[in-house]
Amino acid sequence: QALQKKLGLERVIIVQPNAYADDNSLTVACMKRLGRGAEGVGVVKADVKDAELERLTRAGIVGVRIMTLPGGMLHFDVMDQVVARVHPFGWHANIQLDGRNLPKVEAQIKRLPGKFVIDHNGKYMEPVAPEHESFLVLKKLLDTGRCWVKLSAPYETSKTGAPKYEDVSKLARALVKHAPERMLWASNWPHPSVPPGSVDDLDLLNLLADWAPKEADRKKLLVDNPAELYGF
Repeated sequence: QALQKKLGLERVIIVQPNAYADDNSLTVACMKRLGRGAEGVGVVKADVKDAELERLTRAGIVGVRIMTLPGGMLHFDVMDQVVARVHPFGWHANIQLDGRNLPKVEAQIKRLPGKFVIDHNGKYMEPVAPEHESFLVLKKLLDTGRCWVKLSAPYETSKTGAPKYEDVSKLARALVKHAPERMLWASNWPHPSVPPGSVDDLDLLNLLADWAPKEADRKKLLVDNPAELYGF
């Protein structure tokens, strides 16, 4: 709540932390505490009961987290089955992967029903050039009209570092230029992958002036786009 006040944010998406696997109770409790304007992305197994999906949907869960990096519970081997279970409840897939692997999984992601989100500017663990094959695949996914990209957490993959994170920023600028109507911004707070206090949330938000220099585009990715995707 203090972070929301600092950044001037009225709405929030809580993404289920890896440490809690498919126990969504803390995420749901936090959404309830934050009140109106809070929704969540949860984690469920393919054998989840309809009653549980109905309960989570009523609580405000709108997506399922597919985390294919170390520590994640749902990987590409179960993605199809899990998304098939949650799609009838209106959920989308929130996918985190090493973006360099996108050419290998492009067809599988395209087969997903409904909408899907790709995390962290594509999360290229070794940032690539905008002309790289794997980045071109991300743009092709955007062209499906069902793909959204979170502009977030450049510190997790950047090799050039703060404050500009130029190697990641050039990808973010290219994404905004390509499809501003399907970009989202995320804080990635509380930044569990780095030492406490090493990331300034206001600095991250202010990067949008570089990534999306047009005010109309910033309004899209901070206001209009999340309203459309999450149903605010």
